Amino acid sequence: MADTDPPRVVATDAALDLIRRLQAEHGPALMFHQSGGCCDNSAANCYLPTDLTIGAQDVHLGEVGGVPFYIGKLQYEYWKHTQLILDVIEGHGGTFSLEGSTGLAFHTRSRLFTDEEWAQIAAQVERDLA
Repeated sequence: MADTDPPRVVATDAALDLIRRLQAEHGPALMFHQSGGCCDNSAANCYLPTDLTIGAQDVHLGEVGGVPFYIGKLQYEYWKHTQLILDVIEGHGGTFSLEGSTGLAFHTRSRLFTDEEWAQIAAQVERDLA
């Protein structure tokens, strides 16, 4: 994506704080994967890179707090017109997510891209495929 393209994923200050907390505990190398709802509903789960294999079935949306954020291709098809907003709520995180025992949980919100933003993104995708 070009520097002027709208980010596909962003994080709130609360999410960035929790990321830093997890990095202090587990090390700087973390990753996110937006769950498709199989085990932990539809949630952004935080993992160590060795905990989950990322492959051709996943789409890299960007980074939040320097941490890569992925989503499965099938779920991406439903959400591709939206910007994902990583936030934090009180409660228990996903069973497999690193924040599960903190009393906090990562929570994904979304907003539709404007027509202008989507045109920028679609043009970049076309350039990437060419």
